[in-house]
Amino acid sequence: MILPGGPYQIYLATRPVDFRKQHAGLSLIVQEVLGRDPFSGAIFIFRSKRGDQLKCLVWDGTGLVLAYKKLEGGPFRWPKPADGMIRLSSAQFSALFEGIDWRAVRAERRHRPKVAG
Repeated sequence: MILPGGPYQIYLATRPVDFRKQHAGLSLIVQEVLGRDPFSGAIFIFRSKRGDQLKCLVWDGTGLVLAYKKLEGGPFRWPKPADGMIRLSSAQFSALFEGIDWRAVRAERRHRPKVAG
């Protein structure tokens, strides 16, 4: 994957955005529309109107990184357009980025052990 690994918070903007927007325009959407800090180190994912393209915006500590992907052969799987955003796990993000239906990716929940060993 293009983006570096790490314990990121990952947010998916649910409304399509104008894909002519670059670093400054997308960071303004993060700040003013989504109510988040674009320089927090979180990954913000944006979709195109047709749904076959995505952009990921992340602050890496030295600058804004913008990754763009166009999926060949069909659209990515997206939630229904609505205002706001949803949070994704790193596994869901990896599935989305690969063009897999990320909604089917769920962590198996385990009960917390009462004792070690």
